[in-house]
Amino acid sequence: MADKSRILVVDDEDSLRTILSSELTSVGYEVSTAPDGEEAISMVQNKKFDLVLLDIKMPKVDGFEALKFIKKTYPAMKVIMLTGFADLKNAIESKKHGAEDFVSKPYDLVDLLTTIERVLSE
Repeated sequence: MADKSRILVVDDEDSLRTILSSELTSVGYEVSTAPDGEEAISMVQNKKFDLVLLDIKMPKVDGFEALKFIKKTYPAMKVIMLTGFADLKNAIESKKHGAEDFVSKPYDLVDLLTTIERVLSE
């Protein structure tokens, strides 16, 4: 990777943010993290990200609200939704609001990395 892609990991679970951040950093991504949608919105306004990994269920501002803001304000920014509630309704809702893809937790790291690479190359 000549130019590191910048990824924002947004999840209210500290351990998941930490693990995902170190996994993504170890394969060459530049990673920032946010504990909720409110902070994620603030961060995308101050720094350019290529991709946002966004949890759906979070305190303050949930993933769908953050997704709507990101897609309205920065339509080129890619978003992959992460959720422990992998049901069809959330997948459809995510796509409807412009998410590029949807990954259920617990995720398989290889599958997640493949999804990230595919979305970034689209």
